[in-house]
Amino acid sequence: MTTAPQTLDRDGIAARIPHSGSMCLLERLERWDAESIHCSTRTHLQPDNPLRTAGGLLAPNAIEYAAQAMALHGGLLAAEGSAPSAGFLASARNVRFSVARLDEVAGPLQVQARRLSGDTNQILYEFAVHDSAGHVLAEGRAVVVLNTPLATGATAP
Repeated sequence: MTTAPQTLDRDGIAARIPHSGSMCLLERLERWDAESIHCSTRTHLQPDNPLRTAGGLLAPNAIEYAAQAMALHGGLLAAEGSAPSAGFLASARNVRFSVARLDEVAGPLQVQARRLSGDTNQILYEFAVHDSAGHVLAEGRAVVVLNTPLATGATAP
């Protein structure tokens, strides 16, 4: 029996989440367990980051970085050989930012998420994005809804 890897590079991450190409924002899985995940990335510094606007890479995009870590966590928790549950970010609450832009942060971003509760229909995570010195750049909570028509792309009859 094989188990999910403890660390992954960008290609390994992209193979386990629905984001591909430049939209796969995470570059390294640092560690994970049944409750939490820690990833890192420098994609916030790339001029061709798909989330960048004329005003730069604004801090609210940290939520997308965290959402990708949550998606990866779900994929790693899926039973061997099964597809992870389809999900979407339903809400983000109590989100606080300590910077205006992510592209002005030197060094890699540290993206962490911790599962607080959940079932087969939804999961509550808390998340934080730190700079390389450990300063919190963004933090909050997010609800991921699983296996709904919206998450799976199905349409109502």
